[in-house]
Amino acid sequence: MRRVSIVQGEFHVVSEPDVVITTLLGSCVAACLQDPVARVGGMNHFLLGEPGADAPVGPADMQRYGVHAMELLINAMMQRGAQRSRLRGHLYGGANIIAGLGGIGSSNAAFARNFMETEGIAIGRCELGGVQARKVEYMPFEGRVRSTSVAEAPPLPRKVRHAPVLAAAGDVELF
Repeated sequence: MRRVSIVQGEFHVVSEPDVVITTLLGSCVAACLQDPVARVGGMNHFLLGEPGADAPVGPADMQRYGVHAMELLINAMMQRGAQRSRLRGHLYGGANIIAGLGGIGSSNAAFARNFMETEGIAIGRCELGGVQARKVEYMPFEGRVRSTSVAEAPPLPRKVRHAPVLAAAGDVELF
């Protein structure tokens, strides 16, 4: 089985068996799409739904946004024989992991749901929201997905600071 890992701003399309596309998500969203007749599928991983009106975005950064990432994924699938009308999908991610970042995960999740509804793409599994990261493994040829919550990372050990030992006159102090 061949594994292909993607990170934010990337996508991958597969039309052969025995390939797994994987990613790790927090507030980002991954869409797993498949045409079950053509047996073509793929996954993307986007950072934000849409760029803000006041934020100019260069061409190199466009696929970090769901509005562009979804079209790239769909078009790449259609180039391999998929038909837009037969697409089915699964959505993952959109967690609100860091409280100080506001509702970025929720906004991403809302964008993904709205896109799928607007485009008429049926949603199978939908694991959006929550407060934990997810690992997603997708087998596009079969249309099978496994999503697991990533346990919280253990706290970093605190460094214990010892009071400095004062050296007696003439002694060497080691640090």
